Amino acid sequence: MLRRPLRMKKPRPARFALATLAVVLASGACTPIVELRGNLPPPEQLSQVVVGKSSRDDVQSLLGTPSNVSPFDEDAWYYVSTVTERVSFFEPDIKERKVIAVLFDRSGTVRAVDTKGLSDGHDVIPVGRETPTAGQEMTILKQLLGNLGRFSKPAQGQ
Repeated sequence: MLRRPLRMKKPRPARFALATLAVVLASGACTPIVELRGNLPPPEQLSQVVVGKSSRDDVQSLLGTPSNVSPFDEDAWYYVSTVTERVSFFEPDIKERKVIAVLFDRSGTVRAVDTKGLSDGHDVIPVGRETPTAGQEMTILKQLLGNLGRFSKPAQGQ
């Protein structure tokens, strides 16, 4: 009995390219994506805001438009920035958050500048209650069978 020598298969360029592409995509999916959102004024600009002297116009020209103005009191401007890191399709992880509050007095002059970080924040837990509504709760079966026999006769002459 004659045996044939084992032949090594030559790699095909298409398979090699596909395997290389798969490795590159898989490794790229694990690279964290860092995102910066919001408006964080540089410290040198923030230091130019002088309590008791700077006006609203001065603050806006130095720091830009605020991220948020207090809905209850227009005398509080907030500059908010957040740095998040996300890996692949997972939820983003908050790495850093800064909130700069610029408070004005009634005449529009800065009365305080306060900086808060991520450690100063508190989790807000929403209330799980539901508001009751009027009416009946119908199951799918009640909805499907509820109209059986409720057909009206066509009007005469139609």
